[in-house]
Amino acid sequence: MALAHGLSCDFRSKYSLTSLPVTACATAPQYSCPIFRERFLPLQISQNPFLSPLTVPERHVLSPKSIPRVHFLSLDSLRRRYHKQTEVVSGVEEELPPEMVSTSEPPNLFDGTTRLYISYVCPFAQRVWIARNYKGLQDEMKLVPINLANRPSWYKEKVYPPNQVPALEHNKKVIGESLDLLYYLDTHFEGPKLLPDDPAKRTFAEELIGCCGDFIKVRSAFSKEDIEEEVGPPCDYLESALSKFDFGPFFLGECSMVDMLYAPFIERFHLFLLDVKKYDITYGRPRLATWIEEINKLDAYTQTKRDPEDLLHRLKQRYLVCNSLLYLYISC
Repeated sequence: MALAHGLSCDFRSKYSLTSLPVTACATAPQYSCPIFRERFLPLQISQNPFLSPLTVPERHVLSPKSIPRVHFLSLDSLRRRYHKQTEVVSGVEEELPPEMVSTSEPPNLFDGTTRLYISYVCPFAQRVWIARNYKGLQDEMKLVPINLANRPSWYKEKVYPPNQVPALEHNKKVIGESLDLLYYLDTHFEGPKLLPDDPAKRTFAEELIGCCGDFIKVRSAFSKEDIEEEVGPPCDYLESALSKFDFGPFFLGECSMVDMLYAPFIERFHLFLLDVKKYDITYGRPRLATWIEEINKLDAYTQTKRDPEDLLHRLKQRYLVCNSLLYLYISC
């Protein structure tokens, strides 16, 4: 079996691959995840004990622009969906505390209370917030929202020196980093497991977790004109991954840590690209569309969502205004 050049040794040993002859793209982003790194390669991953076939469509090799995914879904439509979801869970919705700002007094730190320090607008903090809700820890784990634009000095000085969110105060110590916290919640608190015990599912979960960082890098392409070339292959990978376990709509069939890792970013990418680029990441990807529909039925997730209009405003400030200022700075 002839393998196309450019594959890493680890990728070659992990999968059985067949491919069409291709010329490597010298300008392709350098992703750490092998599946993303070879995103222009028409891979056919053959059957093995853990993974079912996952195919990256060949049209991305032949013509990345051949099928533009454009779907005109208005912001009003997304806003109506948001308010409908809020009404559905309003009976059990948690009353959220106000944000801590520079003038806010600190709580009674290290008094035995378990506190989750988050930001209402941070996708990394949202991951752990979803997990906390999913495990039913609302009473056991108090939310302490931090205003990232006006942070209290005591947070860095007395709680978490990196001055980032999320962070967890538990057993008189503080732990940070969203992925580490998801594992920590799964092993130190009661409630539904975030990862299954099944070896095949855990193996596939670790692969998806490893690729999540590269999926997040899609943000760097938001200012580009040819959005399909950059966004299409990673979304196609998710579409294929969702076919692995077909007895449920989520990545491992049932809801898991994997869904919590991706959800905040899929939410933001979907909203921003629809409004700004008129590009629908679900068009031609029915499994991804179903995944978005089903995860929006989970109270644990919907209770962490913000109003789409406010979120879109923040995303535009981040990806449009900041990029424009950077361009002006470089041009001067």
